[in-house]
Amino acid sequence: MSDLAAAARDALAEGGALADAIPAFMPRPAQQRLAGAVADAFDTRGTLLAEAGTGTGKTYAYLVPALLSGLKTIVSTGTRALQDQLFLRDLPRVRDALGTPIKTALLKGRANYLCKHRLERAKGEPRFANREQIAQFQRIVSWSGRTRMGDMAELDALPEDSPLLPMVTSTAENCLGSECPFWQECFVVQARARAQSADVVVVNHHLLLADLALKQEGFGEILPGAQAFVVDEAHQLPDLAAQFFGEGLGARPLVELARDAIAECKDVSASIATVQAPAAQLEHATRVVRAAMEVLPTRGTRGRALEESTVREAFAQLMETLQRFIDALAGLREASPGFDACHARAVEFAGRLRRWVESPDAADFAEAGEPDEGNVLWFELSPRGFRLQRTPLDVSGPLRDHRMRSHAAWVFTSATLSVAGGFDHLRTRLGLDDPQTLLEPSPFDWNTQALCYLPPRMPEPMSRDYGAAVIDALTPVLEASKGRAFVLFASHRALREAAQALRDGPWPLFVQGEAPRHVLLQRFRESGNGVLLGAASFREGVDVAGDALSVVVIDKLPFAAPDDPVFEARLDAIRRSGGNPFRDEQLPQAVIALKQGVGRLIRSETDRGVLVLCDPRLIGKSYGRTFFESLPPFARTRDVADVAAFFAAESTQLPIEALRHG
Repeated sequence: MSDLAAAARDALAEGGALADAIPAFMPRPAQQRLAGAVADAFDTRGTLLAEAGTGTGKTYAYLVPALLSGLKTIVSTGTRALQDQLFLRDLPRVRDALGTPIKTALLKGRANYLCKHRLERAKGEPRFANREQIAQFQRIVSWSGRTRMGDMAELDALPEDSPLLPMVTSTAENCLGSECPFWQECFVVQARARAQSADVVVVNHHLLLADLALKQEGFGEILPGAQAFVVDEAHQLPDLAAQFFGEGLGARPLVELARDAIAECKDVSASIATVQAPAAQLEHATRVVRAAMEVLPTRGTRGRALEESTVREAFAQLMETLQRFIDALAGLREASPGFDACHARAVEFAGRLRRWVESPDAADFAEAGEPDEGNVLWFELSPRGFRLQRTPLDVSGPLRDHRMRSHAAWVFTSATLSVAGGFDHLRTRLGLDDPQTLLEPSPFDWNTQALCYLPPRMPEPMSRDYGAAVIDALTPVLEASKGRAFVLFASHRALREAAQALRDGPWPLFVQGEAPRHVLLQRFRESGNGVLLGAASFREGVDVAGDALSVVVIDKLPFAAPDDPVFEARLDAIRRSGGNPFRDEQLPQAVIALKQGVGRLIRSETDRGVLVLCDPRLIGKSYGRTFFESLPPFARTRDVADVAAFFAAESTQLPIEALRHG
């Protein structure tokens, strides 16, 4: 055992630094083993792929060796909320307990920071839809005068999807860089400077991947160089990487470009006569494209979109209009940095649009019987906009190349990485050739704390009456548990139907989409007996320990939706290469997704709860065994009376080994 591994394990042991300094800290053998494995990876500049089940204490397990190692370390988390929690709570606790005088920094993508230049531009512009937006903007202006970090997360009352955010934050395309009059005061520049001098930098996957994508294209780096990387929630990385190693263009950036060009006219006399008409035409042409796409499904391939003659014509018109806009701005580039930046954005957007409309993609090569180019071109519609995307089917190559060039230690960890005890699926998608692996299951007493109920006589999931059967199976469980349930649905339609069926029930009902996510979760916690209904995005990030969440219900096995063009193209590529799409992609993906949802149930050593898996394929299909082998060792039953007995025994904490009927 290396000196670092021994020091890390000692710090996490009984009587160690963390036990002495952190109230309620409990030494855990699994945590110490994980810390030792992380330390070994740091020492050897190796690669570790480690699954650490809920309750293992994986955050402390990687922070302790990171802080003791003396290596410059980047820690990347799955979401900005987890990033804030790690930086503001976990990291200070461990640093203080160890007494290590290290410098830490929090670094987010530029869209998370106030842009003083764009804030000034937005003042006085008639771009607010209602009085509420005006009031919110005034709060931003007031806050801007007192904030030290400029992090938009400091504004609790501002929704994450607020239309004000693009007005007061910058993107890589519209940032003026060193030409900006506020360059010396820029919050993004200041955050990067803090990261450059810090020993441990906390980022999120979006920023990490944006950095990797920029390095691949030779444009420089966002993150400072590091000797060690820890990627938490690593199961999210391959799909996110596909977004960042591709490219996209949406309606909103085009409209913002037109409006930004108009805003620049305030500082350049007589420019409005040149800019106004082309900018208005660009907005109009963007809306015409969206109107033409109304006949299309919400998501689909580029080929499906261009089957429609009106869509083809609308794209051709948009390309011509964008070129006229570029020509109009060309003569104004020297007049102001803002016009120069708008011109550069327009040229970049025109290139993306042309490549999306004209480039061959994987489907084109497949139809010709040739090896594919490795990308899929697809679209997605929102109520008033559209997104055009080019996505690579395999990101293992660029991820592997960057990892090799970094000469750093890499630790990939999550509670959901393995399938039936193996790591092959994630290892392949992450481009890991021969990593060290570690699997530490949740240390909970499953015989006492949990029960898995498989409702009998369920119809096939595709049958018309399946949704009603789920509600029928769920009702006696809710009666036994007195609510306190989280119900996960495979589709938003099933969620809406369940919400309608449960609306008049005796339990407070909280439905995804009816309030912001954090508001719903807070109300659910406070209710004490609520029923929370969510879809796929709620599989992660729902952390409700204690009695408020005592039941997790999953209506169907979470196989990917058939309307996902990237997923379908990936399956086609596997098939053409001689693989088995179901075995190699669909099944592992569904297993990991199911594990994420199941992980919401037992969050601590004192939690108790019932998992309800409604899908009869778990029993009726041979692949059901793979799902069960990937889940914790729940006692299983098909008798709802056992569920009632489980909750009746809640106060006595009796073991439930005798309930095994499944």
